[in-house]
Amino acid sequence: MTTATDLRLSKLHQVALSVDDLDRAVAFYRDVLGVPFIAKYDPPGLALFDMDGVRLMLSNVEEESGEHHSAPLYFAVDDIDAAHRALLAKGVVFTHDPHVIHTDAEGVEEWMGFFRDPDQHVLAIASKRAT
Repeated sequence: MTTATDLRLSKLHQVALSVDDLDRAVAFYRDVLGVPFIAKYDPPGLALFDMDGVRLMLSNVEEESGEHHSAPLYFAVDDIDAAHRALLAKGVVFTHDPHVIHTDAEGVEEWMGFFRDPDQHVLAIASKRAT
């Protein structure tokens, strides 16, 4: 039995994003970013993707509120320069090209580059490099 003192949340199960146009968002995540598509359910207006065991759920913005509820998504890549070039070739516009975010005590650099999806959610590619 898990108690409050030994609970460890360490695996992300699902990330949810609100989108204005579900078909446009599905096309972006599936066709431009290459995230494996699971299914689309309309109604109620949602689509699921598999991000290496973590589900991404896209759902239509609530019409009454018109609000987006979002958190940045960080995509791990082995070669950030190659990923950056590939995304640029697909028409992705970066708000911040890949750059060093942090260097740890062992000299390993963490690199990130930032861009937005069609609904202006912040997305990033991230990679580590030994110096």
